[in-house]
Amino acid sequence: MQPRMESPNPGPVEPPPQVRRSVAAVSRPAQAAARLSLPGVMDAEGRVDESRLRMHVFKNGGLPPSERGLAWRFLFGMYPCSSTALERPLLQEQMAVRYQVMKRKWQQFLPAAVPLHLNGTDAELVAAVRYFDQRQAQVQQQDQPEEVRDRRSFLMLQAQILFEREALEQAELQEAVRIIDKDVPRTSRDLSFYQDEGLGNLLVLRDILITYAAFHPEVGYAQGMNDLCSRFLEVLDSEVDTFWSFSCYMEKFSKDFRADGLTRKIELEAALLKELDPPLYDHLVTDGMESFTFCHRWLLLGFQREFAYSDALRLFEILSCDHLELISQQVDRARYQERLAQQSCVDADEESEAEPELQAVNTDFTFELFICAAILLENRENLLRCKDEVQLIQFTTRELWT
Repeated sequence: MQPRMESPNPGPVEPPPQVRRSVAAVSRPAQAAARLSLPGVMDAEGRVDESRLRMHVFKNGGLPPSERGLAWRFLFGMYPCSSTALERPLLQEQMAVRYQVMKRKWQQFLPAAVPLHLNGTDAELVAAVRYFDQRQAQVQQQDQPEEVRDRRSFLMLQAQILFEREALEQAELQEAVRIIDKDVPRTSRDLSFYQDEGLGNLLVLRDILITYAAFHPEVGYAQGMNDLCSRFLEVLDSEVDTFWSFSCYMEKFSKDFRADGLTRKIELEAALLKELDPPLYDHLVTDGMESFTFCHRWLLLGFQREFAYSDALRLFEILSCDHLELISQQVDRARYQERLAQQSCVDADEESEAEPELQAVNTDFTFELFICAAILLENRENLLRCKDEVQLIQFTTRELWT
């Protein structure tokens, strides 16, 4: 059973007015050869020092808006950090062709799902379909040099061979489409990115989510993915780049969209609060509020609906850069080396004696859990006044963020 998300109370604060409103491009090949101006992050040939990029994101509280689009393509794994500026245009082209083949496959497999079925009462969505169709027509009319057409034909053949053995599950895909068609029209409609002609971006988002669900049946689609994927689409402004960046992100975090994965996070949050503030933990447990359901959305979406738009983006970057987790791994390695050095110094007569083990760093306690705990501790007096789960949910979803 997938976790159900509650409707947001305080909508996200509007991004700056200069945010574009047109329908996102199919791909952004110009970004392939672009260079990051962050000091020491990219070398002369365009390779990115991943550790420096992650350290920069963490220590500077996020990325500057001018660097965000390109940096995300490395931060989330769309481009290998080891790739050069000369190699990335071909990678971009290959990814665009593969996505095209994947999307076309589910559209041919389930043609009834190609159009978004409208109930006729949402005039804005009717307009969105028009904007989206205009973009599709423009893409089809683009004339390409013969050399490009030949190369894309070869890449298309490769992609068709690669995906022809992928068997799509009709019942599962139909159910995914049904839920996606409910969620997508409600996605961030108050943001400029989804207003006026930008309403067509809802259709772009829909195609990305269906393509992902079709080729990741072990994950499928769960409520909340539309909000996460929307975040990538707003920043990258590209259908192809969003699909691959979102897919890379989900390789690591798809477990959070399964009931057992999110339950594990909630258990860790409860254990952390018990360590940091036993009285507050005891109060929640005693009064039957130990399920911590109010934390579900915070942890699943990285506080996307709880903070202002720009702050939520910066926090998402910080949480996604894994800087603290990487430090924890370095600490573990250092302790292991120290243990080896200690063992080598032990006299032969003492080798049989048991050596005390150094406690390893628990990397399960990720930075987002500490952010969540900090919010709870900052509001502990109000939380202690909550007498039941109804009052708790009311406070954490409404009063806490006003």
